[in-house]
Amino acid sequence: MARYTGPRWKISRRLGISLSGTGKEMKRPYAPGQHGPNQRRKLSEYGLQLQEKQKLRFMYGLNEKQFRKLFDRAGKMKGVHGENFMVLLESRLDNLVYRMGLARTRPQARQIVVHGHITVNGQKVDRPAFQVKPGDVIGLREKSQNLQVAKEAVEERSFLPEYLQFDANKLEGTFSRLPERSELPAEINERMIVEYYSR
Repeated sequence: MARYTGPRWKISRRLGISLSGTGKEMKRPYAPGQHGPNQRRKLSEYGLQLQEKQKLRFMYGLNEKQFRKLFDRAGKMKGVHGENFMVLLESRLDNLVYRMGLARTRPQARQIVVHGHITVNGQKVDRPAFQVKPGDVIGLREKSQNLQVAKEAVEERSFLPEYLQFDANKLEGTFSRLPERSELPAEINERMIVEYYSR
């Protein structure tokens, strides 16, 4: 299945979560469509699990195959399966570029990475799914230091997670440690995702 490129606001309203992180989509807090405000569907347990999985998948912009592969990888790690999975998603290069404020949204961060503007430890990396390890330094390539999109995004950034350090002058940051569950999206119930895939 190809990556979803349709209207993201409709997906946000259907899932009841702001995928952009701005909250602008939720001005009308009901499902999209003609009958959106009048829908009173009660979801089954399976429906709730599926909805939770879709929330996380669309939030990080992965297709189903990538998502499942990462989920299986998290299951082979020590610790809680769901939390390991969330940490692996958060450690993706495109997500960390977004978290550092070098892009306004995750799709924009993905595009910056794919276009070859990002380096990890001084080496150009153009794979958004690249798993960054604690201690790795992420920055803009020398040729991309004047990238206007990144500069504007850094100026507009309002929050930097504690597991990241960022130097706005050099436009580079360090992934200092793995995030804790309390620092990851609170609106996601990862246990339901584990239950969904354990059927």
